[in-house]
This record gives sequence, structure tokens and C-alpha cells, in this order.
Amino acid sequence: MMRAWVEELSPHGAVDVAQAACPWPIIEQTIALVGEDPVRWAIELGGEVAAQILADVPSLGGGAGARERLRRGTEASAVQVLAALVGPSGERPAISEPTAEGMREYVHRGIPLEQVLRGLRIAHARTTEAFHRACAELLDPSAVIEELTAVTQELFGRIDKLADAMIREYLTEHAAWSVSTAAARAGVVRALLSGSPPADTEQASRTLGYDLDRTHVAVVLWSDSPTANPALQTAATEMLRSHGATATLVVPMASGQVWAWGALRAPMSGLADVRALAPGLGPGHGLHVGIGLPAGGVDGFHRSHTEACRTERFEHLRREAGQRPRESTAYADVAVAALLTADLTAAGELVRRELGALAERTETMATLRTTLRHYLDAERSLVTVARRLHIARGTVTYRVRRAQEVLERAVDERPFALRTALELAEELGDAVLR
Repeated sequence: MMRAWVEELSPHGAVDVAQAACPWPIIEQTIALVGEDPVRWAIELGGEVAAQILADVPSLGGGAGARERLRRGTEASAVQVLAALVGPSGERPAISEPTAEGMREYVHRGIPLEQVLRGLRIAHARTTEAFHRACAELLDPSAVIEELTAVTQELFGRIDKLADAMIREYLTEHAAWSVSTAAARAGVVRALLSGSPPADTEQASRTLGYDLDRTHVAVVLWSDSPTANPALQTAATEMLRSHGATATLVVPMASGQVWAWGALRAPMSGLADVRALAPGLGPGHGLHVGIGLPAGGVDGFHRSHTEACRTERFEHLRREAGQRPRESTAYADVAVAALLTADLTAAGELVRRELGALAERTETMATLRTTLRHYLDAERSLVTVARRLHIARGTVTYRVRRAQEVLERAVDERPFALRTALELAEELGDAVLR
């Protein structure tokens, strides 16, 4: 039976159905039932549900691609609930394909079933709350209680079927995955990175098909697309082999995220060699790489990977701050900033404390910060700064003097802290400014 109030649903923000994460056939079929505005409302709800799950169960994330896959599932679920409330009765799949894909990935990533089910409970609570609130807002008070009861029954019936289907999907995939070669390799990699490496390094090397007693350089590749893993794996192998790796180990860890290692004949000769480890994909491919420093043995396998992960995290922080994403970033180039932003709140406090009014979010202060940063990097050479920024030497002099006035102290007072604060402000912008 058609529920007229459902047709009145509309999102609070701007939602473009063309940008929906869940498969288009689900969107199209539901628009035919209820119209576009209610579907846009459900898409918005699906995004909010995904954000709540990631906030409460962060292990279900794992990179931009994995977050996008989760959103595909929560959007599909919200849209299908909408269709179930208004569409003709009949058999519908208990679990959407995006959700089933997510379950298989959680098995491969070693995410415990109880954490997955916790995410489901969060999704159910948030979805129920949203539909109850909509009922109360759109219905005549005399009809609210009866409709709330009916909607609650529908939602609880759906969650029971969905939970059963998710558990079956998880256990079926787990049974097949647990005896696979890929699972054995993933298990060894997790052990190596856990701080409790296998006692038998030779056996671990045989399982991986990769010699752990070599010098390693680790890379983390990622993409916003949950379907980019084949391209990421190819890029990782080609990149490492083109820069001298005699063997590679590539492990897909989540949608849109791949970990890889290259075994080198000898340590790289310098940071220039590390920086040269760029995938050469060209703009527009949407693939990005963070590169650790080369290091030897099992400890080096772990350490280089940790550095690559820190690089990835820092690049995500830059992107969230509105900076242009970089295709390739070496840990050597961002190590200090990456370590300082492990606690982003403390980093922001450092920036605001050291820069004072110079940390204000205005174009004028941004110009002064940039000029002062170049001035300190150039060992106070006005000529060098003027050439780098393509401005007159007198302009550099004025800006530096003005920056010192705003700082209310000389630039040689706490110089390291000042340069660090300027660098963080340049890289992370609003995330650390006033």
C-alpha cells in the first residue's frame, strides 16, 4: 500500500542522484516508485549511516576506496528500505550485492564478524531513527502511532533477514578464504606487521614467495574507487620493478588500497632514488602512492611499511585541508610533518601558539606566511625569495617585516618551532589555523 508521506521526503542538503554510490538500477527502480526527492533523501541517509559506522567502528574503514564501498552498501540499504515501504509485496533479495561485496572484503581483511554486526546494529538504529522522525514530521498526529508501529515492524523484519544473510555470506566466504593461498599470505603479512613476526623467517618467506632477508622498500597505493585494485596492483609491480626490485610482494588490503614491497639487490644510493619511485601514471588516473624508506630484514619490512602508511595518512590530511592531491609522495619529504600530525589537535595548538595572529585564515596572513616560510628556507636571502615567488625584492622586505610585526617577535626566536608551524600551516591550512 502506498504511503503518501514517503513522497514528501526530501534531503536537507544538496544531493545529486547521479553521484550516488550504490548501483544505478537500484536508484532507477526506486525513483519509478516514489520519485526523485525521496530517493535523494535515502541517499543522504545512507551517507550519514556510513559516517556513523566509521566513527563508531573505524576498523570497517581502511582507506577512501573501502569507505566508498561501505557507502555503496548503506545507500543501497536505505534506498531499498524506501522501496519496501511503498512497493508491492513480494520477494526481495535479503542482501544487496554491494553489501555482499563488503562482507567478502571484511573476510579478506580479517575483520571479526562481531565488528561487522556491530556496524549493522548502528545502521539499523540510525535508519529507524530517521524514518521515525520523518513519520512524526510529515503525518497528522492522529496517524503517527499506527504508522510508526507499521514502519518499525517493517524495519525489524528487514534487519532480521539482512543479519541472517550477512552472517551466511561472511561464513561462506570465510570457509573458502581460510584454505586459500591468498589467506595464508595475508596472515603472514599481518603477523610480520603486528610486532610478533613468525619464528621461522624462511618458512614465512616460502609462504609469501618473497625473501624477507633482503633490503625492502614498501609502498602503499590507494584510490577513491573501490574497484581500482587491479590497476593498483599492476602499478605497484611495474613501479617497483622499474626501479630495481628483483622481487615484489603485492597484497590487496581493502577496496582501493594495496600494500606492496620490493626486494632490492642493494640499498638505494640516496633519497633521490626513493623520490624517483613514482608510478608514472599521469594526471587523471586517480591513483596515489606513499613510499617508505628502504630498510633490511624483517624489521625493515615492517619499518618501511609503517613509513609508507604514515605518508598515506598525511596525504589524506592534506586533501581534507583542500590541498591538491599528489600522485607520489616519499616519506623522506614529509617525515617531520607526518610525525607531528600524528596528533592533529596538538599540531594545531603548536601552529596557533607559534604563529599567533599570523595563523588567521585570511588571504593577507596566508601571503605573509608563505613569504616568511620561503625567507627562512632560503637562509634569509631576499634575492632568492624574490626569484622564487616572482616578486620584487622590496616586496619581500616589506612582507617579512610585516610578518615579524604580526608575530610580535624576531624570527630567530624559537626558529625550529616557527619553521615547523609555517610548514604545517602551508600543508594543512584550515585544519591547524585559527
